[in-house]
Amino acid sequence: MVAIDLGSNTIRMVEYDCTSKTTLNSYEKIVKTADKLVETNEISDEAVERIVEAIKEAKEKIDFKNVIAYTTEAIRQAKNQKEVLDNIKSQTGVEFQVASTEDEAYFTTVAVEQFTKENYNYKTMFLIDIGGGSTELIVKNKKELLSESFPLGIVTISQKYNSIETLEFGIRQDMKNLKEFIQYMEMSYSPDIFVASSGTPTTIASLKLGMDYLSYDPAKINGIELTIDDLDEWLNKLLTMELRHREKLVGVGRGDLITSGIMIFKEIFRLSGFEKCIVIDNGVREGIALDYCKNK
Repeated sequence: MVAIDLGSNTIRMVEYDCTSKTTLNSYEKIVKTADKLVETNEISDEAVERIVEAIKEAKEKIDFKNVIAYTTEAIRQAKNQKEVLDNIKSQTGVEFQVASTEDEAYFTTVAVEQFTKENYNYKTMFLIDIGGGSTELIVKNKKELLSESFPLGIVTISQKYNSIETLEFGIRQDMKNLKEFIQYMEMSYSPDIFVASSGTPTTIASLKLGMDYLSYDPAKINGIELTIDDLDEWLNKLLTMELRHREKLVGVGRGDLITSGIMIFKEIFRLSGFEKCIVIDNGVREGIALDYCKNK
């Protein structure tokens, strides 16, 4: 089967074999779904073109049989949601379901737990997913999954603030609700492991390992630990680079977005009180595949 996650910045796909429980193929591309969403409350025609082009490109690599496709925050917000999804379906044959915030948290948790349950001994996990249009905070133990989605993503926040100084101040102001959630989580659940999925944490983990965008290897990312010092180090390095060099490291179209992502990540890190964070490459697309195979 093929699982597709159309996020607010990136479209990610995985071809998965339920019988052997192995990944046969994968694909991802930056499509900037949420570009201009802050200004217009709509998905732009240009973004739709990028999404359609990416799906057609992926079809050359992946056998599109039995496709399960979900989209997340950007299209959840967009007032032209139906028009956009109908347009994508008519051009590609792929029918997207709009994931609820609860769906998104569930799929992310399923994917991450595939790795953490085998490699760590813990009672309660604090999991974050920093997306293009939203950030999900998740608490998971054996009995309960608590999650909340906040409309604070690397694309939308980058387009809201036009300088590093206003971005840093604005993020702290916009994260007051996240702070309340984290305080409640600490008092009620006392998580003993901090985990991060999504592009910003995995990018910093890959840079720490000496990889760039083209040499990125997801198999080497799972389990890499980051500290706030790592985030400060790479934020400073990236800010002093020319955009061309920065995009060689993090991907074309992500040169400006990665700094926003690091600042969001850093603030959550600071509020959480944890000294280290475990990075997992698995995300929504893997969760969709695993959930499908489980319920097949």
